[in-house]
Parts: sequence; C-alpha cells; structure tokens
Amino acid sequence: MNKLAILPVAVMIALSAPSAMAKVSEADAAKLGTELTPLGGEKAANADGSIPAWDGGITEPVAGYSKGMHHPDPFPGDKIEFTITNANKDKYKAYLSDGQVKLFELYPETFKMNVYQTRRSASVPQFVYDATRENATRAELIDGGNGIKGASIGIPFPMPENGLEVIWNHVLRFRGVDIKTSRSQAAPTAGGSYTLVETAEEIRFQYSRPEMTLDKLSKDNTLFFFKQVVTQPARLAGTALLVKETMDQEKLPRQAWTYNTGQRRVRKAPNVAFDTPGTVSDGLRTTDDFDMFNGSPVRYNWELVGKQELYIPYNDYKLHSDKLEYDQIITPGHINPEYVRYEKHRVWVVKATLKEGMRHIYKARTFYIDEDSWQVSVADLYDNRDELYRVAIAHGLNYYEVPTQWSTLEVFHDLQSRRYIAMGLDNEGRMYDFDAKLSEANFTPAALRRAGIR
Repeated sequence: MNKLAILPVAVMIALSAPSAMAKVSEADAAKLGTELTPLGGEKAANADGSIPAWDGGITEPVAGYSKGMHHPDPFPGDKIEFTITNANKDKYKAYLSDGQVKLFELYPETFKMNVYQTRRSASVPQFVYDATRENATRAELIDGGNGIKGASIGIPFPMPENGLEVIWNHVLRFRGVDIKTSRSQAAPTAGGSYTLVETAEEIRFQYSRPEMTLDKLSKDNTLFFFKQVVTQPARLAGTALLVKETMDQEKLPRQAWTYNTGQRRVRKAPNVAFDTPGTVSDGLRTTDDFDMFNGSPVRYNWELVGKQELYIPYNDYKLHSDKLEYDQIITPGHINPEYVRYEKHRVWVVKATLKEGMRHIYKARTFYIDEDSWQVSVADLYDNRDELYRVAIAHGLNYYEVPTQWSTLEVFHDLQSRRYIAMGLDNEGRMYDFDAKLSEANFTPAALRRAGIR
C-alpha cells in the first residue's frame, strides 16, 4: 500500500482492538454537530484549506429540479483546477491509492483525473442525525463483529474505534427508506464492445425507517430487503434475486433466493454471498463487491489504518446526466474520464486481511471511506499472490430530494484481464424513485416468482 498521508487524529484510534466497546461518553457524543459533523466527520477545513469546512451539505433541491428528473449539477460554474495524468502522477501520489496509480500505469495515454474544487455536499435528513447521536452512546459490535446491537436509523459508530465499526458504518449508512430503480450495467470487452444488461430493483431499508426501534430491529433481525429482476437482454430477462439481510448474522445468516426462467422455480441460494460471482457480472466482480462492500465481515480481520486525504469521485452530476448516452461513457479500458469529477476529501482507511482458514479470491482489501457520508469511495483488491487484482471506484453525488449521498455509478476494474464492469448506469433510463411504498409482501419468494415470470 502507498505511504499514506495519515492524519494524526487517527493514530491512537488505529491501535484500538477490534473487540473494543464502541459506546462513547455523553461528553464525546456532544462533539457531534459541533467540532464534528452530525455523522462524525471532521467539521473543520484541512490545514491548507483545499478541503473546506463542512457547512451542512446540500439541504434542498436546486432551482428547476422536480422529482423524477435526473439531478441538475448544483455547481455548474466549477472549472477543472488541474488534471492528473500518468506523466505527472508522482506529484500527487500521496493523495492516490495504489489502485488509482495502477490505472494510470495500465492506461497511460487515456486514463486521467480532472480535479475540481472540493464541495462537501453530503447530507441526510435531521432524523438520521438525531439517531446517530443516540447510537453513539449505545451501539456495540456483537458476535465478534458479525452483528451489531444498540443502533437504529443512523450511523452506528460515528466515532469508530476499529475497522469493523467503520465498515458497519458503510453498510448501514442512510440511502433512503423505500426505493425503486431501473439501472443498467455494461462489461465491455478490451476493445470496448458491450451488451447492456438492464435490471429493475426494489429496496426496503428496515434499519433506516424513521419509525424503527431497537426492540423491533432485535426481534425481526432484518436490516433490509433487496429484489433484483433482469429485464434485458431477452436471453436473461426474468432472472431474479431476492435478499433478506440480517442484523445479527451469527443468529441468522443472510437469506437469499433466486428465480431461474428455464426451471420456472424459486430456489434458496445460500451461496449468494462473499466471493460468489455477482449476478450477470461476466465474472468481473464478487457478490460482496456490490455497493463496494456488503454482507458479513466474518472472513476478514479489519484494521483501522487511520485517515488520509484522497482524490475521489464526488459530485459526479455530469456523469449522471441524462444528456449523456451510454456509448459516450463506456470506452475501452475505463469509463470516459472527461465526464468524471474528482475532488480531495478526507477518508477513513480500512484494511481487510483474510483470516487464516478462510477462503476468498481477495486475500486483502483496502477501503477508502468518505468521512462525510461513510460511502466506500475506492477499494483496492489484492489476490492470493499479494498483487493488485481489481480496483473499485464509486462515483457519488447528493440525491438532494431525499437528501442522501450515494453512488450514481460503480466501476470495477479487473487489472489482469484489462476489463471492467460499470454498474448503475441510469442516464438513458428512469430516475430512482425514493418515494416508493414497498411492504414486506414485496419481498417474499412468491413475489420473486411473480416478478421473474416473463
């Protein structure tokens, strides 16, 4: 891993044992919203002012926006400040991950980063801030970190003491309550040709519901429901997946079902986890790569390395625009860098190392997690030879009608095959519906079968 520009505040935190209690004192919790953001980021600017102070983020939609639209850029006047290329990357190496450096080396003529003014746009509703404040003094890891208790709605560990707490913050970050999406993905060949795979997805976040209580979460042991149905191409249409994610994964691991159009039946799918290849991913990502990381953390040891400043995609409204067509985004080797906005942000650095006796195609993973949203922004993924295998990059923006900071596109680069998969393409489709009304009845095996029938 690169020599990191670690911030001093993180050094003592990194020494904490993974089993440490996460509860903080009332005095420390009072820092949330004062010297810290309500979700636990550093509120102040960095030393040279290149990262500004957080001032609340985007709290209302921009002028001219109405629900159902793609999101207009709230910063249309911002200009490129400088561009990082393979030729000058060493000048900026302290603010790049090893995986990002490798992309410059693999694609020296075409890969670049256009760097803009940093805008700390991340925000969530007030009820999430309030819940985070409550969680700070009561949330705990349980079952060796394979579950949590004492948290609901908000970030469970806004002042994390170890890597497991940081990764749970990512898994449980607020992304809305009931959501329906129509998204596409593309896995181009080395030459750039691809077949678009379209999916319809529904998500019901139990954990994030405003009315959720600790007792109900403990009793139901459900974090969220997820249903995905492939709608195009015709040969794959009707393939469907249903996931029930649990809060205490020792008590009950993830429950999953698949619907196969050829067999016309629903089957339990206990292998939809860990390094099983992702649905129609052409073998370019694992199941637990989805959303940059998901599922049980049990196969890894998690080290909180500290904090650093990193260039990450942020406020990627141009990449999200419905003025773009997919052919303009999907190019050989990597997505078109002309449409990507990079900014310098502070990130938590967490290294996951495979436990002895455990199996996974990634022997180690280094995650870079945005301090303002707890979104994993970059992940460097290593194989069993300790060599970089894949690089994952999440392109985030604020969906300001909610509001929530979430990715508009996730790209997984396979460095060995020199291919990538781009997930979440929505430029030519309908925008997310954050006002969907989804009940638990939408997420049963019977509902999965109905959704999958062509």
